[in-house]
Amino acid sequence: MKRKFLKTILCLLVAAAVCLLAVALSIAAYGNRDEKQPSDAVIVLGAGSFSGEISPVFRERINHGIWLYDNGYADFIIFTGGFGVGSSMSDAASARDYALSCGVPEEAIYIEESSVITEENLFYAKQIMDENAWETAIIVSDPLHMKRAMLMAKDCGIEALSSPTPTTMYRSFKTQFPFLMREEFYYIGYCIVRIFR
Repeated sequence: MKRKFLKTILCLLVAAAVCLLAVALSIAAYGNRDEKQPSDAVIVLGAGSFSGEISPVFRERINHGIWLYDNGYADFIIFTGGFGVGSSMSDAASARDYALSCGVPEEAIYIEESSVITEENLFYAKQIMDENAWETAIIVSDPLHMKRAMLMAKDCGIEALSSPTPTTMYRSFKTQFPFLMREEFYYIGYCIVRIFR
């Protein structure tokens, strides 16, 4: 009886490990997909700033959003992200100022400053899209963040295309592995939570 119980536990552990590996691989694989096509807007997901000083991770996301705009994939960019603790300027406003310094015209930039997490980034971006009667958007983030972000975009009612930044700061195994583990945790958690909504 004891051996049967242990065997059952072992099988469950192996099954769980296989499932976790499959999810991790799917997150990594999804990050290699670039679906960019002409759309109404580019949505750049926030990644931190402090009083106007954008983080290196956020800078690369912004750069990719600007590249998409400059190359005619969209006529507008929506920068997302609220105020960090102690910061006098929102992530989105910091991104706007950076984009302006890169030559993006002010009339092409929209910002939302209310969000704290990814789901809120997309929720408030969708409000801007609705106000302007935009239907399609290209979502920009880091490759390992894209699978969760795209699922959230779908749940927000956004007709979205994925375009991960090719210059992500997460390049080495040392930086990618913790990011992947975190994304797996949050992705699975979100998949569970959305069942009960």
